[in-house]
Amino acid sequence: MLTGSHASTFHGEPRATNDADLVIDPDLPALRAVGRRLRDAGLYCGDEVAAFEHRSMFNVIDTATGAKVDLIVRKDRRFSVTEMVRRIPIVVDDVPLCIVTAEDLILAKLEWARMGGSDRQRRDIEGVLAVSGRGLDLEYLHRWATELGVDDDLRDLLQGQADDGPGS
Repeated sequence: MLTGSHASTFHGEPRATNDADLVIDPDLPALRAVGRRLRDAGLYCGDEVAAFEHRSMFNVIDTATGAKVDLIVRKDRRFSVTEMVRRIPIVVDDVPLCIVTAEDLILAKLEWARMGGSDRQRRDIEGVLAVSGRGLDLEYLHRWATELGVDDDLRDLLQGQADDGPGS
C-alpha cells in the first residue's frame, strides 16, 4: 500500500520526495524470499527479518540510481489492519497498486508527528485537508484519532482549516 509523501501528493498538494513508502503485509518466508530476490537483482536491501520481527521498516536502494523505497511491515494492531482493508486500488504509470485512504494517511501522519516527526507531517496533513477535506469521513477520523491518542492534534488541524476557510 503506497503511503507517505506520494500518498500526500495523491490526496493533497504536490511535494517533492526522494523515496517511496510502501506498507507490506507478508509472512516471514515470503519476506525472506523477497529479500533474496532484491539482493540477487543487485539492490541494497536492509534487514527484512528484523523489520518483520519488530514490525518496523527496511530500505531497498538501487545504488546505481539512488532510487529508494522504504518497505514498512504492517503493525499488528486494529488500526493498521483496518488501514490495509480500506486501501484504494489505483494505477500509476500502467502499474496497478493500492494507496492509503486520505483519512488513514492523516491519522498515520498525526502519529508520526506525535513521535517527533518534522513539521512536514503537519504540512502534508494540511495539504490533504485543503484538497480532500470536504470528502473526508470525519466520524471515522475522530473515532480512530481518539483510539490512537492524536485526537487533540486532529481537532487543532481541523479547527485551523475551518479558521482558514471562507469568511475568515
